[in-house]
Amino acid sequence: MLTLVSPFLLYMNFLAHLYLSNTHPEIIIGNFIADSIKGNKIDIFSKDIQFGIKMHRAIDTFTDEHPIFRQSKRRLHDKYRLYKGVVIDIIYDHFLAKNWTTYSNIPLYNYSKGIYALLQQNYNILPPKTQHLLPYMTQQNWLYMYRNLLGIASILHDMNVRTKGMSKMNEAVVDLEDNYLIFEQDFTLFFNELQLFCTQYLQNYDRKNN
Repeated sequence: MLTLVSPFLLYMNFLAHLYLSNTHPEIIIGNFIADSIKGNKIDIFSKDIQFGIKMHRAIDTFTDEHPIFRQSKRRLHDKYRLYKGVVIDIIYDHFLAKNWTTYSNIPLYNYSKGIYALLQQNYNILPPKTQHLLPYMTQQNWLYMYRNLLGIASILHDMNVRTKGMSKMNEAVVDLEDNYLIFEQDFTLFFNELQLFCTQYLQNYDRKNN
């Protein structure tokens, strides 16, 4: 039986990375495992998984440098310090989940179950950290949790536990509630641009490999 809060628990913006990988299984896997792969240690994976890892890193760079994302971070209280980016990642995934029908014809619950099944089918090629993460992610249905404020509050609470209370992220749900419509507007504008970036990124890869 898994406990609700694992000492290894790590929530990030999984949903956005998975969605932006489109429907290619190996690119989805690469995008998902990227945070567990350090530096250039990607040669053991297939070409498409390597691309997914590189795409994940490109998304992170695009996001960190984007003026709307930086503006969203400034809307947060200064007490979150270096964790502001993590908080906004989670907030943005909330709005993606909340407005899921705008972006996908597949119900979020079904999409989430499909992702867990894909990862389980490829369990043996996942890095050890990701293998450990997967049962918690699946049982607690993290991707589906993002869709409402109760789920976000739980996620932010767990992240604060993981940081031994240093991040104060459990308090960020108040920032979200107080500025809900503004954060949602930030997300919508930002995500439109991120989608365009990822579409072009995938098209460039397809052109080189077809």
